[in-house]
Amino acid sequence: MHRALPAVRLRVPTHEDAFVWHRLFDDPDVMEFHGGRAAELSVYEELTARQRRHDAELGFCLWSMLDESGQVIGFTGAQPWERGWGPTGQIEIGWRLGREHWGKGYVTAAARQTLERTRAAGVPGLVAMVDARNTRSIAVARRLGMRLAETFTTPASERSGHCYRLDLRPPSTDAA
Repeated sequence: MHRALPAVRLRVPTHEDAFVWHRLFDDPDVMEFHGGRAAELSVYEELTARQRRHDAELGFCLWSMLDESGQVIGFTGAQPWERGWGPTGQIEIGWRLGREHWGKGYVTAAARQTLERTRAAGVPGLVAMVDARNTRSIAVARRLGMRLAETFTTPASERSGHCYRLDLRPPSTDAA
């Protein structure tokens, strides 16, 4: 049996969202797989500014995720993987949610919207880079139809990770 997903809205993050993200992510549980603690506010200010640029230039970004009441509860979206290791140059889907909103289906609902938006922007495929111990994010990746493509070790933390992939191109209609 599948439960109905909650209504969720995505919008380009504002400068003010940096403050909300900083507050939401200042939780060791939320940051367990992202270094253990929230970044400084300036990091979130730069991140929201970069996402506004991505949206203007690419047609997608890490969007602020809003619940039914219009409250910012986290982010989801896609952006280029810009690290020197892993799937450099590919588009990564990602999400992060305030602890009090976990387990309600928000990330799955928002990530499905991300698939639609990135497909519409012409992105041929997505990757999700997930800590191998992050069972919640692994479950979301699988719900999206993503498949484990490779395992890796992160250079900084030396943790084991998974790279999930999803082809967004429509199936070929060519007869064989």
